[in-house]
Amino acid sequence: MLAIGINQQDGSRIQARRPWLEVGVEKRYHKEFGWPTGFLQEARHQTMATNTHAPAVSISSERDSNWLVAFYRSTVGKKVVMGITGLIGVLFVLGHMAGNLQVFEGVDVFNRYSRLLRTSMELLWTVRIVLLLAVVFHVIAAYQLARTSQKSRPVGYARWKAVNSNFASRTMRWTGPVLLAFIVYHLLHFTTGTLHDDFIEGQVYHNVVSAFQIWWVSAIYIVAMLALSLHLYHGIWSLSQSLGLSHPKYSDGLRTLATILTIVIVLGFISIPVAVLSGLVQ
Repeated sequence: MLAIGINQQDGSRIQARRPWLEVGVEKRYHKEFGWPTGFLQEARHQTMATNTHAPAVSISSERDSNWLVAFYRSTVGKKVVMGITGLIGVLFVLGHMAGNLQVFEGVDVFNRYSRLLRTSMELLWTVRIVLLLAVVFHVIAAYQLARTSQKSRPVGYARWKAVNSNFASRTMRWTGPVLLAFIVYHLLHFTTGTLHDDFIEGQVYHNVVSAFQIWWVSAIYIVAMLALSLHLYHGIWSLSQSLGLSHPKYSDGLRTLATILTIVIVLGFISIPVAVLSGLVQ
């Protein structure tokens, strides 16, 4: 299929082959939602039309960059970004939970695990940067999607009734900011030690136990994990739709997977402060 581009020299339109992913996304959303088949192409044309005086670049690089911009500006593009960054988050919290459960193995094992994470600072900072970018893009896309939804209906419903939604999906815009605030608190608490009164660099087992022996600190983490359970459940389910992986045949299986992963991750995290408070870990 062909796309129309802008000739940077005289402003005339030229034809170029359209990216296959763009065509596939348009076909899927046309079939499922009735969207016009050229909505991404038209968005790219509008982007090009406002950029006719930009410095001359190659047709290929201009086409690719403009397509990415146009794709992200669409609702579909933002949802794909939400799905990809959400998947990164799910994989991280699953691995983070599995690592933290080693606290039940005792001080030596848990401290050895923490030292293992720091054997390659280059790898550690690469992971941190990827996670930071994922959080930033996730938050930006979520905010922009929420604004788009609000603008589409500036006047609220006279009578509102939830249809095809659950408590987890309806609280996403609230659990998101709660989790963002918790991430900041968690980093200042266990990574930098800024908010930890008895923080000892390198003594991770001591830092965890001494922190969770304070009931209100444990309460903060438990409440945050309950918010995470709502966000995770709907997030795992919706990311499959955002990435085009959903199918009526597999809907029940995806919901079951979302339920199991949410329960395992949240109970795994909550078990640590509960174990410290009960004296099982000390």
